[in-house]
Amino acid sequence: MIVGPNNEPAKFNKTPSEPLLEGVAKYPSKRGHHKIIIGASPGVGKTYRMLQEAQHLKKLGVDVVVGYFESHGRKETIALMEGLAVIPRQQLDYKGITLEEMDTQAIIKRHPQTVLVDELAHSNVQGSSNAKRYEDVVQILDAGINVVSTVNIQHIESLNDIVNRITGIQVHERVPDSFIDSADEIVLVDISVEELHDRLKKGKIYAHDKIEQSLNNFLKKGNLVALRELALREVANSVEGQAEADPVFCPLEPTGIHERILVCISTHPDSQRLIRRGYRIADGLCGELLVLFVRLKNRPMPEPYLNNLAKHKALVHELSGKFIEVESNNIADAIIAVAKEKKVTQIVVGESLRSPGWFHFLKPTLPYQIFEKTSHIDVYIIATEHSQ
Repeated sequence: MIVGPNNEPAKFNKTPSEPLLEGVAKYPSKRGHHKIIIGASPGVGKTYRMLQEAQHLKKLGVDVVVGYFESHGRKETIALMEGLAVIPRQQLDYKGITLEEMDTQAIIKRHPQTVLVDELAHSNVQGSSNAKRYEDVVQILDAGINVVSTVNIQHIESLNDIVNRITGIQVHERVPDSFIDSADEIVLVDISVEELHDRLKKGKIYAHDKIEQSLNNFLKKGNLVALRELALREVANSVEGQAEADPVFCPLEPTGIHERILVCISTHPDSQRLIRRGYRIADGLCGELLVLFVRLKNRPMPEPYLNNLAKHKALVHELSGKFIEVESNNIADAIIAVAKEKKVTQIVVGESLRSPGWFHFLKPTLPYQIFEKTSHIDVYIIATEHSQ
């Protein structure tokens, strides 16, 4: 669903029929219903929209509570809290400082019909039962409680590299695509760049001492135009994703999934970018993501390399891919063997896997070796950051 400044909805729901949250409130299922409100940037009105939903449900007699809410000092948003029940936050001690986090267990014990959870991508303080707030939401949904939550587009895992190129800012708090994809309903709150800047200049988003800095950094016009386009496309893609179960849109071959994308990685940190790119390709083709690491025989790996590899495995898991590790004396032969065994249709390699400089005249490059020894497999060579 897309809503504008007047909150007039244009349906983008994943299921038809009556207003969805009303229906869920009347006929709750075993697992909670999850509605995510997405925005292209801070200040577009996600939290405001979430509280509007809560006030509407409250009028219908639904037991709705606030699990976590950030006002950022916005008066209009704070006003919408009136009359809503709030679950007190959990107090946690961190290095002698008392910090507050959403109290997930208190929410589950209270067991309302619907709970509001702001800022899905938030990282919980050390000592919390879960590392991330979205993991808290999973627990709440599993307890049979409906959730309305908010997140900005820049926090979606597979978009991390794209957002970094657009804004020049590395976003560290991220939510797995699989979590977003599992939502029952997604709403995009969208306003024009001009209106957002107007709200910012009037102090409706940040304090006055932060306005100029925001206008010249993350919230500058070029960034917002690109992020808004990215958000619109992502929500549209999530709607099209409903067709993935339909063989008309994603036909299955007798051997299984139509497209299999094999991403070949090393222990280098930049491999995370390859994994995300491979995921985007696989997701767009209704395909399966496979990630391959070839460990060279009799080559011990230093601790930093092992740590990087563990991070790569975790990212593959978050993106619902399959991690494959094999041992071999020859990287190209290992890749080709796995590609044939898994019936791979496309291979993604990093630019660093090409033979450097004049050396490719003496030894065929890795993509060339793959072309020579396989058939009907496309190969993508992803440029390194300094080459872009």
